[in-house]
Amino acid sequence: MSILRHHILISVGSNIQRETHTRSGVEALQNLFSDVTLSSVYESEAVGFSGTAFYNLVVSAYTTMAVGDVCRTLKAIERENGRMPSEKKFAPRTLDLDLLTYDSLVTQSPVVLPREEITYNAFVLQPLAEIVPDEVHPVVQKTYATLWAEYDKKQQRLWPIDFSWN
Repeated sequence: MSILRHHILISVGSNIQRETHTRSGVEALQNLFSDVTLSSVYESEAVGFSGTAFYNLVVSAYTTMAVGDVCRTLKAIERENGRMPSEKKFAPRTLDLDLLTYDSLVTQSPVVLPREEITYNAFVLQPLAEIVPDEVHPVVQKTYATLWAEYDKKQQRLWPIDFSWN
């Protein structure tokens, strides 16, 4: 009997000690999931508040975990990196790990999937278009490459950076 593997996409963001926490978060994901692929790392202005620029990327990986277990695991990695559970949505953070998709599951519980910010945050959509360009968004039924091509690039500024993983 084969074990069912689920394809997951996770956004990674940090604007407090961003190199340290980005590296630590990705390392944890590589240790927990299989066939991990990373997008380029992008720097982007803070969205929704004034603050230090963020480092962002998207991780593609595979897991045998149930969706709820993936979410709990991501929250545990955030806490290990100094993230406080009470932090408000638009605030500086050590590490932000958000499950974007779980296969092509569309659900409201235990988490909203696909994550709504995919279609309106450049720092999520551009890395998705980079690593899974031909994958289709489960709700809008367009590829991530098409969604990025149609995106108003003046809305949010971001730029790829040279990131050293050592």
